[in-house]
Amino acid sequence: MDAWEAIVLGIVQGLTEFLPVSSSGHLELGKAILGDNSVPEESLLFTVVLHFATALSTIVVFRRDVWEIISGLLKFKWNEPTRFSLKIVISMIPAVIVGLFFEEQLESLFGGNILLVGSMLIVTAILLFLADRAKFTDKNVSNKNAFVIGIAQAIAMLPGISRSGATISTSVLLGNDKNKAARFSFLMVVPLIFGKIIKDIFSGDLGSETTNFMPMVLGFTAAFIAGLLACTWMITLVRKAKLKWFAFYCVVVGLIAIIVSFT
Repeated sequence: MDAWEAIVLGIVQGLTEFLPVSSSGHLELGKAILGDNSVPEESLLFTVVLHFATALSTIVVFRRDVWEIISGLLKFKWNEPTRFSLKIVISMIPAVIVGLFFEEQLESLFGGNILLVGSMLIVTAILLFLADRAKFTDKNVSNKNAFVIGIAQAIAMLPGISRSGATISTSVLLGNDKNKAARFSFLMVVPLIFGKIIKDIFSGDLGSETTNFMPMVLGFTAAFIAGLLACTWMITLVRKAKLKWFAFYCVVVGLIAIIVSFT
């Protein structure tokens, strides 16, 4: 992998981790259009580096929230940070179950099935349209809400379903405050990313990679900067109810994918 490929992949990862357009769906469409061998294969180590960069960008954007949670937990009391942390744990349950018990079935869906990708992009668009029209409230995310949002996150493992789009839209449709919905959506994925990184490290697969230091640094930097911008931008878009533009985009791309799948 050369320097430019690392930078491009880093930017794509940083943007699509937060913008509701489905990175997995776009990758599958890219494979179908260009051919499986035309899209640069990311090494496992490089993938881990990029995911670490986007997780770190989330922590930087929500650094005050993260600090309040950590400091609150260290008091070892049943306080608001402890309750919020419990909600994060609850939201992780569906994705962990799917990841542990249905990994092979899930991976089988990632094979250039552009009909599935197109259909799921339409589903993402519908969710974004509905969320954009939701009323403003000041409701907090409840434990029950956290589990339902977690189900949305698990469903978003399908190619074409945007994780951020699905979780934010589900939270807003449940009547939660839009700012709080975005905050919860971005913070809930951080433990999963770090958990996946730890799993990959202890799997032993990373040790077999031939490491080229410079692409790693460039990819990390690009993903981190793109993640900072995308995360901040997405929060603003949710607050101003501007998700419909991404919905229009998902509809167009989804319809094109469906039409191409039949031709």
